[in-house]
Amino acid sequence: MEWLFDPFEVAFVQRAVWGGLLVSCVCALAGTWVVVRGMAFLGDAMAHGMLPGVAVASLLGGNLLLGAAVSCAAMAFGVSVLGRNRRFAADTGIGLLFVGMLALGVIIVSRSQSFAVDLTGFLFGDVLAVGERDLGYLAAALLVALVVAVFGHRAFVALTFDARKAHTLGLRPKLAHVALVGLVTLAIVASFHIVGTLLVFGLLIAPPAAATYWANRIPLIMVIAALLGALSTVVGLLISWHAGTAAGATIALVAVGLFFVSAVAAALRDRIRRSAKPIALLAVIAAAVPLAGCGSGADTPAVEPTPHGYVAGAEEASDAQSRLILGDKDSGAIRVLDLITEETTEAGRVDGLTGIVTDGRFAYASAGGSVRIVDGGAWTVDHGDHVHYYRAPVREVGSLAGGRAAAAHSDTAVVALAVDGGTVLLDRPALDGGTVTERDRISAGIAVPYGEHLLVAGERVAVRTRDGAPVTTVAESCPSPRGQAVTRRGVVFGCADGALVVTRQDGVFTGAKIPYPHQVSESDRAVEFTHRPGSTTLTAPAGQQGLWSLDVRKKAWTLAPIGPVRAVNTAGEGSPLLALTRDGVLHGIDPETGAEKQRIPLLADPLADDATAPVIVVDTNRAYVSDARARRVYEVDYNDNLRVARTFTLDIAPTYLVETGS
Repeated sequence: MEWLFDPFEVAFVQRAVWGGLLVSCVCALAGTWVVVRGMAFLGDAMAHGMLPGVAVASLLGGNLLLGAAVSCAAMAFGVSVLGRNRRFAADTGIGLLFVGMLALGVIIVSRSQSFAVDLTGFLFGDVLAVGERDLGYLAAALLVALVVAVFGHRAFVALTFDARKAHTLGLRPKLAHVALVGLVTLAIVASFHIVGTLLVFGLLIAPPAAATYWANRIPLIMVIAALLGALSTVVGLLISWHAGTAAGATIALVAVGLFFVSAVAAALRDRIRRSAKPIALLAVIAAAVPLAGCGSGADTPAVEPTPHGYVAGAEEASDAQSRLILGDKDSGAIRVLDLITEETTEAGRVDGLTGIVTDGRFAYASAGGSVRIVDGGAWTVDHGDHVHYYRAPVREVGSLAGGRAAAAHSDTAVVALAVDGGTVLLDRPALDGGTVTERDRISAGIAVPYGEHLLVAGERVAVRTRDGAPVTTVAESCPSPRGQAVTRRGVVFGCADGALVVTRQDGVFTGAKIPYPHQVSESDRAVEFTHRPGSTTLTAPAGQQGLWSLDVRKKAWTLAPIGPVRAVNTAGEGSPLLALTRDGVLHGIDPETGAEKQRIPLLADPLADDATAPVIVVDTNRAYVSDARARRVYEVDYNDNLRVARTFTLDIAPTYLVETGS
């Protein structure tokens, strides 16, 4: 066994092992996020962006790590600045900086008469030259990376799934992105001396990518990636010693090889599992037949758990399956427009249609004294750290007597449907199964499900159980409640003197009043809130003055005095407030100041005073505006100067419009 242990008895090989182990841990912490968030191109650009700093440091006789760190910091700053430009995708700015920094480094090297910069060591590394001081630097880098990874974990997870969600959770996604880029920069600077810039991805990408075949949780992926990186270091040094190959390149090649081994092994594992299911099923049947014949009480075979939010007949998807549900006031026709396939599905007809509301999946169409319920066939189940997206066929579920539906809010147990004079509570699991089952009626007050309870707004907000039993009453008053919205910061109720935000922390319900900035007349108060689902920024018409914006996170109102508006909405998190005025012009308004930033003529004709108001709905990327007279729906990119991205021409007049699945 001398061939296995002899190489590691040499002092410089021992230092190389320790250096490789430390780098493997640093790369596991940063590389996992690079793989999960698809940041490989950014990492590649950062690695090559070190060349100018390393070249200058070498020419001046300075520390190469310090030069690399300064150059990478400049690269990271440039990426952050160009990433804010909405005129082009983020990878365009990264590519420009990549080429620019690499070219600058080559120019610096070429201008040196002695070509003092060791390009071979820079590009391919020299792991066998690691000294004790280098090990100290690597240990410090690992400590910093560990601190950033631990304290930034929650923000990084939210940022990976949805930056807007991270913002609504108060996790400051912009700062989290800067911290994540800094973590990647740290890993690259620490690694380049070991394997060089061209091979740094062998340790930064391959071990985490291989680990994803064996684990689903991010902390476990990091641990497995560190172990695979350590294995790559030891095996790579061993092969390099006996074969006489470049040590850094051999380590990187072993790491990449382990990735392909993991991919093949995982494919075989999945194939064995799939082929084993019929055998297991036959075994269960064979075992069950004699037991059934003997009449014994055999246990029911275990059933694999279904994903959260799944219902029979649904299909889980990788992205949101957004759909628009449209209603024609005159004909009563209802259509469902799939925003991915652009296909339109007929969903029945409701004579005397007067409005449509949604809870994110089901549409509730009001007509006369009843409500027709339509399953839009698309919904999202948000668990905070991960999201499930589902799609299913469109279907009509049934009808409900009870007046005009004004709003709908639901959770996994109930649907609270606000109707004339009160709230109807429907059984949500039954509705998922295609049956309309009424659980209770609240004759007076606005009821909203929240925190496995019901919030019923009267002069004060009463907290009840799902069965109607009283729990507590929020101390803050809410005179003349009208309008409600559910956000990630709590439930918002519109009051005569402002807004009341009810939250629950550690099982205790509390209320916080956000008063209007000045005295507001009854006609100008906010009574119909619109917002992107979950967003902490709400909008509402402000009578003849313009529109209100309520930032729940900052506990502040903003009035945009643009005159009477016919439709308003916003996506939140710094996105513009959207307002459609009678002249058919769509306005983009600064949410901080209330000043107009953009405007575009959108509707074909001005709106008559007695015309049914158009509708604006928003999701994480686009806004959708109805134009009933032109029989169109406009898709607007609100982050690109209100650019009209698509126009959907319909066979009905879309008087009413809601979005599901987002």
